[in-house]
Amino acid sequence: MHLGPDAPATAAAFQEFLEEAGRKADTLILAGDIFDAWIGDDVVLHDPDPWLQAALSALRRLAGRIPLWLGRGNRDFLLGADLARHVGARLLPETALLDTDAGLVLLVHGDEYCIADHGYQRFRRTVRRPGVQRLYLALPLRVRKGIAAWARHRSMHANRYKAPDIMDVDPGAVVEALRQSGARLVIHGHTHRPGRHALQVDGQPCERLVLPDWDFDHAEMPRGGWASVGHDGVQLCYCPARPAAN
Repeated sequence: MHLGPDAPATAAAFQEFLEEAGRKADTLILAGDIFDAWIGDDVVLHDPDPWLQAALSALRRLAGRIPLWLGRGNRDFLLGADLARHVGARLLPETALLDTDAGLVLLVHGDEYCIADHGYQRFRRTVRRPGVQRLYLALPLRVRKGIAAWARHRSMHANRYKAPDIMDVDPGAVVEALRQSGARLVIHGHTHRPGRHALQVDGQPCERLVLPDWDFDHAEMPRGGWASVGHDGVQLCYCPARPAAN
């Protein structure tokens, strides 16, 4: 969803989705990049901006109705236990194996499979180190905001010059993950390339489902969506069309 202060229409669409999920779903699992950036759970207790307060209130309302799980993505990997408690949710592990009515499902954010992007993987390994995170979270709030803004700008600039395939998942990494997990379906996001992809793992038919990203503010064709997992299998669903924000 990449929620942030410059995405009010996306936030509105997402909050409508949360209301619908509260009426129709047994559980909601968010697989990371809920927020465009997350600079520490203490922002929740440090007078959050109105857009953030609205998002947290919507998540809290949903968690009061059905179980809510929060995953961490490449933009909000610093989501922690304090935030989860604040909204009444639970945190997902980095790799989650779900026992569902449709069978075993491997759920990840997806950036860990983009192994051809060596520069990003080096960055990922660095910022996931507990010591690095402790140092960052010890910095003043304004300094953390500055570092986060610099990192987003650097990432956007670098991605302009990368071949599209480099920023996609590596098929071999996906096959190995399915082999190790025993699941026949992996669901991930991150790549902004929604769809369903058939593959073979040791002669067995398997599938990779890519979640849609959400953008009702800046995209030429506003979009959003989710995966529904139940007795009738796994469905890739899209938000109803609506005009982009001005």
